[in-house]
Amino acid sequence: MGELVERVDEQDRVIGVADRDEAIRHGWLHRVATTVCRDPRGRVLVYRRPEHVSRFPGHYDWLIGGGVEVGETYEEAAARELAEELGVRGPVRFVFKFLCRGAISPYWLGVHEAVVAGPLAPDPAEIAWHGWLGEQELQEAFRRWTFVPDGMQVIRRCPGLPVLSAATPPSAPPRS
Repeated sequence: MGELVERVDEQDRVIGVADRDEAIRHGWLHRVATTVCRDPRGRVLVYRRPEHVSRFPGHYDWLIGGGVEVGETYEEAAARELAEELGVRGPVRFVFKFLCRGAISPYWLGVHEAVVAGPLAPDPAEIAWHGWLGEQELQEAFRRWTFVPDGMQVIRRCPGLPVLSAATPPSAPPRS
């Protein structure tokens, strides 16, 4: 068995445990935690997924995250994913959660924020390229690059999220 996650219902209550790949395959609700990373200047971390990954190869993303493991809170999972994917440890702040219908499978998505001041050590299995973008650069990237669609749902759900307030991405940005 791979990564174990808690199956949840429409109210985000635990109803069982499943392998995450199986939950995705069957469309079972589970939990995912993500974090918007900012540097001390307020720029947002954006990265490109490697071409060899099974989900959204070569797409850009601005959310670091992954499945919430059995017994973890959203916040614990968000902090763990920062350590695993970026090699950094630090506090995350919960912003909101919503039932994300997902491009591949539905899930409850917990969105967090974190200020990342130290050097990054990105996991090359997860991150092929990364950079810090200011608000204008981020808006331009949303218009020009192909982003993971689920991350774009966050903007539509919470347009007042600082740094993203003026971002109005198209439904399907062209691939650069």
